[in-house]
Amino acid sequence: MSSSSSSESRPAGAGSGVFAPAPGRAPLRAILRKQIRMELLLTARRGEAVVLAMGVPLLVLLGAGLTRATNLPTDDRLGYVVPGVLALTVMSTAFTGQAITTGYERSYGVLKRLGASPLTRPGLLFSKTAAILCLVGLQTSVLALVGVAAGWRPELSLLLPALGVTVLATAAYCGLALLIASLLRPETVTAAATLIYVLMLAAGGIMFAAPDLGAAGHFLLPLAAHAEALRNTLTNGAAVPGTIWLSLTLWAVAALTGAARKFRWE
Repeated sequence: MSSSSSSESRPAGAGSGVFAPAPGRAPLRAILRKQIRMELLLTARRGEAVVLAMGVPLLVLLGAGLTRATNLPTDDRLGYVVPGVLALTVMSTAFTGQAITTGYERSYGVLKRLGASPLTRPGLLFSKTAAILCLVGLQTSVLALVGVAAGWRPELSLLLPALGVTVLATAAYCGLALLIASLLRPETVTAAATLIYVLMLAAGGIMFAAPDLGAAGHFLLPLAAHAEALRNTLTNGAAVPGTIWLSLTLWAVAALTGAARKFRWE
């Protein structure tokens, strides 16, 4: 009897093994950290897609940089091709791969389930962009090392501006990819993203000389603007033109804003 009285008088939660739930939303920082980690894990499981995303730029680097298969406006083939390939890799991963992956995530109901979680639309956009930035950093580092091994000698004194324009280009491509994935069906997203990629590759002056569109080209072709900025900084040791900074900033702001407004969970 005394044992029973003692047990009844014990405060709730004081005994060992007593479940004491504490409902509530996790801190936003923790939510974003876990989502970024999940995005990176899912990307790692699609290893073949990562290899494919680097395969085309690597072939362009070796083919156009080490042979005279294409006409370039300079005798420094690697100095022209390697920065362009780095820009192409950013677009391949941040735009084409991101658009196709997100489109099929919507088709499979993945995004619908995320929509029922505490993760907000801006939170998902931020997490996907941050994960892509990590992946882009790894891929461009590997390709840059391949370029150095092939004979490219970058000017490292202007590495910071080169990183800055790369971050802007990545944000612009991620926003555009998520916007397209929100507006089109998954099958259409694949076709549209691939078509845009091919057109940018053809007109961006990556592996052969392209018509010089001047400042207007910086705003029409973000890939060409990014490639020129990397050539200015890493090959020529020159500053990034103001029109390129403005172009990539406008592309990033417009694309991310459009994605945040139009993004659909299903």
